[in-house]
Amino acid sequence: MPSNLSRRNVLLAGAAAGSALAAAPAHAHRRPRRPFGRYGSPSARLTSATLYVHPRGAGDFTSLQAAVDAATGTGRTLVVAPGVYRETVSVPADRTGMTWLGASDDPSDVVVVYDNAAGTPKPDGTGTYGTSGSATTTLRPDGFTARRITFANDWLRAGHPGVSGTQAVAVKVMGDRSAFYDCRFLGHQDTLYADSASLDTVARQYFTRCYAEGDVDFVFGRATAVFEDCDFRTLVRTDLTSAPFGFVFAPSTAVTNPRGFLVTGSRVSSEAPDGYYKLARPWVPSSDPTARPMLTVRDTRLGAGIDAVAPYTTMSSGYPWQDQRFAEYRNTGPGAVITVPANRPQLTPAQAATHTRQAWLGDWRPQA
Repeated sequence: MPSNLSRRNVLLAGAAAGSALAAAPAHAHRRPRRPFGRYGSPSARLTSATLYVHPRGAGDFTSLQAAVDAATGTGRTLVVAPGVYRETVSVPADRTGMTWLGASDDPSDVVVVYDNAAGTPKPDGTGTYGTSGSATTTLRPDGFTARRITFANDWLRAGHPGVSGTQAVAVKVMGDRSAFYDCRFLGHQDTLYADSASLDTVARQYFTRCYAEGDVDFVFGRATAVFEDCDFRTLVRTDLTSAPFGFVFAPSTAVTNPRGFLVTGSRVSSEAPDGYYKLARPWVPSSDPTARPMLTVRDTRLGAGIDAVAPYTTMSSGYPWQDQRFAEYRNTGPGAVITVPANRPQLTPAQAATHTRQAWLGDWRPQA
């Protein structure tokens, strides 16, 4: 089994190689690799609204945050060259319709990563970052799109044994009509925060052909989110010796929102021993004690890492998972075997007909 400390090297290996190739001098007999692939360059822009980011200076900016700061207005595109961008990035709400394009066909070549955790002290001495503040990337605008980008947080428990706030978010998404295509989300606890701007705001989010990994509640939040044809991977925990190691989903859907998380046509696999993970637990945050978390997992393969006998558990006393909106439909794999029917709420075919991407996203039709 891989150690936690080895994961940082694995994470950065592909991107570092891509960055080196993009910056390598051309040989006389070989055409040089274009750092921005098919997306033009600063001298041949896709559009006047396109900016180019390259870690070694071949673009308009060397950091994503600098490019975001310059990309005022709406409908701006950032083309991001292969490399490791070790920084925190915060995109303001007024950058509506922004698109990030990874210049490589492989999302592992373009990595945005940092290592703050909830318990990490702020440099100014005003306390710790907290869960939301730990995010490597914070995305506030409506209409945000990312393609072939890796969002990561490589903070490790093993490297900080005295820190109790171990939540370490890779990306926090808050805007409506946010879409992610062929992206990766890497971390341990609280990797992907699919949220909304406020309690009374519905944020529709779409993830397709994406990969997310982690251990505790690593896909969580109150967004109306669709995960279609995605892969979820649960990790080994060297700090624990018994089950459960963690939980894949932790929705916190507002009680007034009829749609929370929908997982369809996807796969859940594991590095951990069989049965060491729960599929989900409901998160009822102190900021919204009336939340009624919702999760539907359908037409998805659940690997042996999921505890098939009891795939759900309660996070907080007083909010049992049985009182929430958890359901499954036509799942397969060893983690989907129904041995205790009371522990596995199933949709009827009539109900399943209303648990679809189209129903979740309404009048929004993201383009694959």
